[in-house]
Amino acid sequence: MKIKGKHQLVLNAIFSEPVQANIAWHDIESLFIACGGEVSEGSGSRVRVYLNGVRAVFHRPHPQKETDKGAVKSVRRFLSEAEIKP
Repeated sequence: MKIKGKHQLVLNAIFSEPVQANIAWHDIESLFIACGGEVSEGSGSRVRVYLNGVRAVFHRPHPQKETDKGAVKSVRRFLSEAEIKP
């Protein structure tokens, strides 16, 4: 699957080295949807994601809107398992 525009920039940022910690969570959720994923609300700040047969649960960052390095690594691992790469 080839994605374009802002989603491609977000995907590149997720897989860049060194790991970035300034990616807006909203942009990551939009990337999941652009790749064909299903995003649903969990309890509290939890977000369930299903993409290419792979399931994951993430926590939305708060009070800030940007993810930390650990969350970006988790998103990277999830996308790799779902066979989504830049």
